[in-house]
Amino acid sequence: MKTTQILIAGFGGQGILFSGKFLAYKGLMEDYQVSWLPSYGPEMRGGTANCNVIISESPVGSPIITTPDVLIAMNTPSLQKYVDTVVSGGQIYVDSSLIDVKVERKDVEAFYIPATQMAKDAGITTLANMIIVGHLLENHPELSFDGTADVVEKLVPPKKAALKELNIKALNMGKDYKN
Repeated sequence: MKTTQILIAGFGGQGILFSGKFLAYKGLMEDYQVSWLPSYGPEMRGGTANCNVIISESPVGSPIITTPDVLIAMNTPSLQKYVDTVVSGGQIYVDSSLIDVKVERKDVEAFYIPATQMAKDAGITTLANMIIVGHLLENHPELSFDGTADVVEKLVPPKKAALKELNIKALNMGKDYKN
């Protein structure tokens, strides 16, 4: 694996930081070097939130990402703000339930996943983020879906044990979604 830089962006309350933590922890469990840098506005829930995740074979020099290989956009302002920062040949994952615009760039691969609607329909309204993460892990050439259940088992605290099965369900929904 080369270095993969992932930027996840949306509103607070959409699970942006947990998604990044999940990807970073997955990288750690696979013996990669990782960096996880969360950022959120002062208003928390409903405010801006983004997370920089770097997964690499070699040590990570800086946790700051200016040109991500992957963008996960969970709302329109985030897509508009970061779409042009993605490297040529990169990937953009869009929650098409909340974003009704298309990526106009022709030098990136865009995935449209109606994650919020899928989560609502499945009764797991707070896990649209993990649906998109599942789709990312299934469709990115440098990443793998393998081992996701182990990461959920380690990352979700015992007091929230009921969420383990739901997170795995959401990840599998994203994995199985066909554009």
